[in-house]
Parts: sequence; C-alpha cells; structure tokens
Amino acid sequence: MGCSFSGLNALYDAVNGGGDVWINENRFRVVRQLGEGGFAFVFLVKEIVADAPSAASPGGLAKKVKDPAHLSADGTYAMKKVLIQNKEQLELVREEIRVSSLFNHPNLLPLLDHAIISVKDGQEGAWKHEAFLLFPVHLDGTLLDNFTSMKAKKETFSTTDVLHIFRQLCDGLKHMHSLEPPYAHNDVKPGNVLLTRRKGQPPLAILMDFGSARPSRKQIRSRQEALQLQEWTSEHCSAPFRAPELWDCPSHADIDERTDIWSLGCTLYAIMYGVSPFEYALGESGGSLQLAIVNAQIKWPNTGPKASYPEALHQFVTWMLQPQAAVRPRIDDIIIHVDKLIAKFTK
Repeated sequence: MGCSFSGLNALYDAVNGGGDVWINENRFRVVRQLGEGGFAFVFLVKEIVADAPSAASPGGLAKKVKDPAHLSADGTYAMKKVLIQNKEQLELVREEIRVSSLFNHPNLLPLLDHAIISVKDGQEGAWKHEAFLLFPVHLDGTLLDNFTSMKAKKETFSTTDVLHIFRQLCDGLKHMHSLEPPYAHNDVKPGNVLLTRRKGQPPLAILMDFGSARPSRKQIRSRQEALQLQEWTSEHCSAPFRAPELWDCPSHADIDERTDIWSLGCTLYAIMYGVSPFEYALGESGGSLQLAIVNAQIKWPNTGPKASYPEALHQFVTWMLQPQAAVRPRIDDIIIHVDKLIAKFTK
C-alpha cells in the first residue's frame, strides 16, 4: 500500500473547522474529536456518499475496502490526523502505513485508507506534510479507558472476560509473529487495545497502533548496536511494559518476538488489576522501574476484590514474565495454556 500525495490543502482547513475531509476520492464529515496525543489527533468521521449505494454499485469506501466486515453500517469511522514536523517523522508515518498493510486479522485494527498531503505553513511559510489514516471506529475506547471508568464504579473484569480478552490479543500477536519475517508489535499495552462491549458475550479486543512494529529478530553483536537498540526502544516501547532485554541489552544477544510475550504478560496483569505489575516502583521512595522489571519483582494485590482472581492466572503471568528471554514461552505455548484455563474456568 503506497502513500498518496496531493495538494488538497482544504483537508487541513476542514479538519480544524469541523467541515468535510477528502481522503483520496472519498469524502467524510468530521463529527467530533475523540482524542489526541503528541502530534496526532483522532476524529470521529462519517462518510458522505453522493449517490445511494447498492449491492450492484457500492458507494465510496466500499469500492476500496477488500473485506466488507471492516465497513461501518452507519458510515462512521475513526480518522487519525498526524502533523508531520520533519523528514524523519514522514518516514515513520510511511513505515506505519507499510507495516499496517501487512496484517489481515480480526484482532488487529485494519488501515482502511490513507493520504499524506502537502500543507503550506502560512502565506510565506514552508511546505509541510500531514497524514490522514482511516480506521474502523470502536467507541467503547481502549482497555485503559475502560480501567478508568470501571475503577470509578469499583468494577473489575470477570475471570472469563479476562481470559477471553487475553485470548484475542494472543490471536492477533500470533498473526504478526507468524509472518515471514516475524514482526513484533513492540508496544503491547492497555492503551493500544480497543474494546467493544457485546451483550451476552465477552468484549471484542483489537490490538492497534503499529507505529512501533518491526521485524522481531535482531542480532546484537557490539556495544554500539546494544545501545542503539536501547535508544530506539526508549522512544517506541512504553516503559512499564518493556521487556528486560530492551532495558539492558547485552553486547551479544539475539532478540526475538518474545519481547512481545513480556508485554503480553504485563497486559494480562493489567486486565485484572488496571496497571502494569511494575508501576508500583514509580510510587516508592527510591524505587526504580528498571530494577523492578529487570529482576521481575512482581507485586500482587492481597486484599479486597482485586485479590479474587484464581492463583492459576497469577502463575500464568509469572510464566510469561521470565527475565531471561531464552526461557520465556512463545505465542503458541501461550495459546495452548490460555485455552486450558478457559476450559477450566468457563464451565
């Protein structure tokens, strides 16, 4: 999937003014802003189709999207707008678009369309770029959003929901880890998991944000390469969910997709308890997040309703959070084990 360039400066004015936006040949109306972070903004948009679509002649986006399951029944989508400040950021956005096009799985958020446009900064200003990425919308928010609302109500996920949410994340990661070459997500965390609540069923869980996804297998053969990897991961991998080998990389190491398994273990803990198993270190006097992670010093709640999850889930988390990557399980091992737990606790 390539990047489209055009001089449609109207895109810029439309988004900032709440009007209409064109992404390539398709038109969308901005409904409202859903969120923002860094140089990116996410908007709820609704497709505007000039002629009434039919089965024989589908309208707008339907002509472009390969999987009709990704189309919205009411024409609403999420649009991510990225303000690109320099050539390095432009290359990062291009890479995110390229990598997103590699995946096709129901538990990975699909990129439906995209455009990168040139925008002039004022009358005499230099030309800059902005990217517009279109995705299916999930208005129930992320796992992180759900933690916040559930905490206010003193609610937690049931054991069944914990296991089914986690199982779906495993499915999405297995797809990425099974590519040739295998890809690591590199930033698995509650803020990158979208949830859709379903009546009478566990929530639908979808892994998103492939801006940090890269081929997973790296041979580190010098101190310089180790430091370069640590610098890259410090910018792209969220600290409380980052694997030990990415904090303190040896000068001779073979890095693989089991960095994601560490993050997955932290995320399973978070589905139960709302935070990473190591964030307690940030609140302790003299505490060190890095030391807590490198030494796998997990703290478990021991009082209240949060302590009510089965010990088997705690053991499952501990199995994934082995500081030595070489003995950490792979995604196929994780799936076999979680299926056994689902069978045990959902009878």
